[in-house]
Amino acid sequence: MVDHVVETVETNNNSAPSRLVEERLDEIRRVMGKADDDPLRIVGVGAGAWGSVFIAMLQESYGKFREKFSVRIWRRGGRAIDKSTAEHLFEVINSREELLRRLIRRCAYLKYVEARLGDRVLYADEILKDGFCLNMVETPLCPLKVVTNLQEAVWDADIVINGLPSTETFQVFNEISKYWQERVTAPVIISLAKGVEAEFEPHPRIVTPTQMIYRATGIPLENILYLGGPNIASEVYNKEYANARICGSELWRKPLGKFLRQSHFIVWDNSDLITHEVMGGLKNVYAIGAGMVATLTKESATSKSVYFAHCTSEMIFITHLLAKEPEKLAGPLLADTYVTLLKGRNAWYGQKLAKGELSLEMGDSIKGKGMIQGVSAVKAFYELLNQSSLSLQHPEEGKPVTPAELCPILKMLYRILITREFSCEAILEALRDETMNDPRELIEIAHSHLFFQPWLLGQKP
Repeated sequence: MVDHVVETVETNNNSAPSRLVEERLDEIRRVMGKADDDPLRIVGVGAGAWGSVFIAMLQESYGKFREKFSVRIWRRGGRAIDKSTAEHLFEVINSREELLRRLIRRCAYLKYVEARLGDRVLYADEILKDGFCLNMVETPLCPLKVVTNLQEAVWDADIVINGLPSTETFQVFNEISKYWQERVTAPVIISLAKGVEAEFEPHPRIVTPTQMIYRATGIPLENILYLGGPNIASEVYNKEYANARICGSELWRKPLGKFLRQSHFIVWDNSDLITHEVMGGLKNVYAIGAGMVATLTKESATSKSVYFAHCTSEMIFITHLLAKEPEKLAGPLLADTYVTLLKGRNAWYGQKLAKGELSLEMGDSIKGKGMIQGVSAVKAFYELLNQSSLSLQHPEEGKPVTPAELCPILKMLYRILITREFSCEAILEALRDETMNDPRELIEIAHSHLFFQPWLLGQKP
């Protein structure tokens, strides 16, 4: 499970020279067996913030090589934009001279004027063509080719980028599988989704988006990869330094890592797909609680650090259940957790709940932000770890307890967000409970027991 940096020759400029970019494109085309007159076809499925940014980065890097490369993005049509969002979008457009000029040249500016006045309804797929993601309107992207018909989008794709929430992945890819029945060669799929689900028959286990894709399509597992890292979509698009891991089979992860790498976006590769994917979902759980604590304590540095100590100890405890070599995940997990606490949508959601500006009745798909993946992840992790079949001896009381009982933060988030027994303030009660163990003790428990239970991730013992 050693990380490998995907190396390419770069210059001191913000992007590699056109010749080197074309060589990178030619290399992945050779690996995929593309004929000279057949463009490499990449399709994004789902147009949330990260999915849209990912496709926009590929468009900016390789879009000029039109005979060799084609990229498009699918999102459902018919999503109307309300007037307040249209007004905000108009403000964004007029605050950026280059963007304003681009829309005028494309004869697209007038529709934004009309929408601001309430004389026209804009749609999410319509503005995406101009480079506006509904979940990230303050970060304009390059214009994108948008398709609302799923069959048209994916039927001949060489590489599919999954930008869907975990809650939608199986359903959409189950439909996609119908359009691939006549294919001779299987496409390659890269999943960006950071979410998990749980199932309990025939035994308790976590189900990840890549596993959902495999079940839905039957695509060989070696053709399904996961890409994740401590990244904020808007910052990555604005070329702030970032890195990520592409995880999966060696056949594809190394050439794809090299293809995706840019001067500001460093891609490492790793063989451990499922565990990294699960960890990407786990940090969202604790990010919601961090947002609550920050608001309820008026950004108290002390309270936030105490919360961080407890939540990281719980994450370490959980990783010992899920991973054979959990120490190798510490860096990626903590980095991803840190950036999510600083500027992620899950921490933002926790803040808004604690302020009373959002309510649980509004659901976990929030206007301007998209799906809050941490909510379903709280449910999945708690219900999975609360199964009696996973019970172990309590270190002090000497009686059987489930792993969830030793994770008070996870348990309280479940009772706040899922069963709704308590208000957000209860997260502080859990944090200040004098019976709560020192975080060190939880880590010692994890190290002193043979916790690893591979079937939780669908792996063989």
